[in-house]
Amino acid sequence: QVVFIENEKTNFAMKDASLSKTSSGPVTKTRRQHPLALKFTSLIVEYHDRLPHVTTVMLNRPKKRNAINAQMWKEIGEAFRDVGSIGDGCRCVLLKGSGKGFCGGIDVTDQNFFAELSPSENNDDKSSQDAARKSLAFRSQVLQMQDAFTALEECPVPVVVAIHGACVGAGVDLACCADIRVCSKNAVFGVREVRLGLAADVGTLQRFPKIVGFSSRVKELCFTGDDFDAEDACKIGFVSRVSETEEDLQKNADEICNKITQHSPVAVSVTKISLNYSRDHSVDEGLKHIALQNSSALMSEDVMKSFMMSSGAADIAFDAMRAHSRL
Repeated sequence: QVVFIENEKTNFAMKDASLSKTSSGPVTKTRRQHPLALKFTSLIVEYHDRLPHVTTVMLNRPKKRNAINAQMWKEIGEAFRDVGSIGDGCRCVLLKGSGKGFCGGIDVTDQNFFAELSPSENNDDKSSQDAARKSLAFRSQVLQMQDAFTALEECPVPVVVAIHGACVGAGVDLACCADIRVCSKNAVFGVREVRLGLAADVGTLQRFPKIVGFSSRVKELCFTGDDFDAEDACKIGFVSRVSETEEDLQKNADEICNKITQHSPVAVSVTKISLNYSRDHSVDEGLKHIALQNSSALMSEDVMKSFMMSSGAADIAFDAMRAHSRL
């Protein structure tokens, strides 16, 4: 049995303990509360109930099919800039959606997205009527929205996304930023922005082809806005596993997260950094980059511990990662 306690060296640590009975009789168990648990209104951030080094981030607007409004958009960026870097003991993030689907795209009813594009009521304000000035003013909002999703890529720990039901529009943008994508058989995907009269502008057109290749199928999906199912998503390599049911999806996602957290958090973090860097650079640049990264990472005692584990040694534990230094 496990009790979670605060520790001076790390924000959260595990300690084996015997659990005592309360005066009323039953055994009690204290469950950790994630430091970000009370910070957001559109997300649920909590420690996994069985995997101590896994943090679950859940999109939580089920009545809106988890359509992303301006508030949720900002919270996604804030959450992934913090998780895994604040001394929370997180070594892997599991991202999922509440309710009947993962994400129904952008919430088009939220006028905060389009306020800068709306006609000005002040006809005397010439700057609000000038197309170039309006365009430059709106650009900062697009960059802010892009940065919020890029936070998943820049998160220091792997992000595994478990997709069920609808994953369309901004949902695909978000999923593209995750490191590993798995889905249930009922998942439906769609790059639907062209249906709304715009080109996808927060990552799908840049990341989707690099994930699955610049194939005719990719361009067909982006040009037509047609939906594609779980089988097609797996066939083109957008997801790595398809589960028969949502329950199986949870088990498969948990299995992946658990395997990741069994390894050195230093090795996993540097692997993610190198993979993302190499995607956007030449092989030669990638080799020089990992040489620099490993010149320090190989000094970790995690290397010896990993060798001991591979030789069958039990009770090997990796130290927690320190919180990232910030001003």
